[in-house]
Amino acid sequence: MTEEADSSGLGERERALLAVERRSWPGPGAKERAVRERLGLSPTRYYQLLNALLDDPRALAHDPVTVNRLRRVREEKQRRREG
Repeated sequence: MTEEADSSGLGERERALLAVERRSWPGPGAKERAVRERLGLSPTRYYQLLNALLDDPRALAHDPVTVNRLRRVREEKQRRREG
């Protein structure tokens, strides 16, 4: 997979990660299957990359709705673990 950047500075893989998160998935395992088939990543690696991407200002500029939604979900999970 080539890593061509768009105007936001994100590479193809980063844009693909965000595209996966923008979709709705029909049932359990569908997203993980798509991650393996389309991106060639294990689900664990996918979530590692996605979590790092959420802290990247370029990702926020590229897709603010998705990034902000995922940040809220992440923060809520962190609050539940701490509390």
